[in-house]
Amino acid sequence: MIALQDLSKQFDDKSVLHNINSQFDSGKCNLIIGRSGSGKTVLIKCIVGLFTPTSGRVLYDGRDFCTMSKRERTLLRREMGMIFQSAALFDSLSVLENVMFPLDMFSDKSYKERRRRAAYCLDRVGLTDAIDKYPGEISGGMQKRVAIARAIALKPRYLFCDEPNSGLDPKTSLVIDELIYSITKETGTTTIMNTHDMNSVLGIGDHILYLHAGEKEWEGTKDEVLGSTNQRLSDFIFASDFLKKVKAAGAAAQQKPTN
Repeated sequence: MIALQDLSKQFDDKSVLHNINSQFDSGKCNLIIGRSGSGKTVLIKCIVGLFTPTSGRVLYDGRDFCTMSKRERTLLRREMGMIFQSAALFDSLSVLENVMFPLDMFSDKSYKERRRRAAYCLDRVGLTDAIDKYPGEISGGMQKRVAIARAIALKPRYLFCDEPNSGLDPKTSLVIDELIYSITKETGTTTIMNTHDMNSVLGIGDHILYLHAGEKEWEGTKDEVLGSTNQRLSDFIFASDFLKKVKAAGAAAQQKPTN
């Protein structure tokens, strides 16, 4: 579980985040959404320690990341897995070697054990046949699955995903969402995803934090999104004509008399 308490971030005279309070529970897909410039990226960078909050606290299962020593932060980062907007794979390494990279860096297991763990992670994301290929030889969707395998190689307690569906077609995006969701449920990981993808919001959003102009505008679940009366959230979620029709159809169904 990760908790934010009165988290604020300011760059010089510009205030970007204002007193954010939220809790991201273990075993749930926690989504951060909002328009460009709303503070999503700054927030997730504060959570993982790339930015230092101007004020407030970031608690990892009660441990205050902001007041930790350098050594304590290093140890905590070994409990984190990261999936970047671009897969961020090493072109010169094979798929298997990419997944083994964090194991080689941080694990004290034998080479045979590290290789076995990497192979298991690749099997978990359905890429057993791609072990010996290089990133340039596989599709973008497969590269994202390799990135997921690498992110879970060290069995992280906390998984961070920065726009994991960026640049993918809708079908492949659903595959990525389902993988992240199933891994979160199976392992009890605290998963936080920064996304613009409304399919992700409505599909796997166990907990959704909506930011507007650096403030927490709304918080709830995927089941509560469609019925929200928050106008800013509604305008954001139902920006497309298709989703507007979905909302209208849902409202009509609720009003339809029953026999």
